Amino acid sequence: MMEKHESTPEADTSESEAPMAIRTHGWPLSGQGDGDSHDESRASGLPGNGYVCIAPDVKLGKDVKFAKFINLYGCEVGDEAKIGAFVEIQKNAKVGRRCKISSHTFICEGVTIEDYVFVGHGVTFTNDSYPRATTPTGELQSENDWKVEATLVRRGASIGSGATILSNVVIGENAIVGAGSVVTSDVPANAIVAGNPARLLRYITTEPGAPNEYQ
Repeated sequence: MMEKHESTPEADTSESEAPMAIRTHGWPLSGQGDGDSHDESRASGLPGNGYVCIAPDVKLGKDVKFAKFINLYGCEVGDEAKIGAFVEIQKNAKVGRRCKISSHTFICEGVTIEDYVFVGHGVTFTNDSYPRATTPTGELQSENDWKVEATLVRRGASIGSGATILSNVVIGENAIVGAGSVVTSDVPANAIVAGNPARLLRYITTEPGAPNEYQ
């Protein structure tokens, strides 16, 4: 169960599946960081500070912050979101306001992440339950040969580092997915799950400062 990569800008674009990226490098920082070890820049100025690839069809909110070595195309990123190093966000994916997407995470087509979501390092989303490289006749598959399967991460949820999120699932509001988990089915709101496959451990009762207190 894996995601499809055929629509990345580095892939064959003969079918115009993805636009060419804007490549920027060497720009000075436009603002101070928040204590992380890597440099970051703000979308209110130039699109990046080092080897940042942002396609012209990306919809960015206000004060989005980027680390180096990111690849975004055809996606939406909400206000004050933070995108870590080596993150790729594909077309038709959405990241909400004030989300933190940590380094080395892959957000594929069909994924919607609502506001205030934390995504740890090296998290992988998928969008095809039965991926194939070729058609039954041996030709390389195109977008017409498979259907994107959606995934939804609801407001305030947290996903631990190294987790894999299979397609056709909903991670509920304020839920927590443990590091290294493989999520194969829906996660209820306020649930804590972990393991392979991820199983319910307990529910969150109260948590001061939780995202559901935001207006």
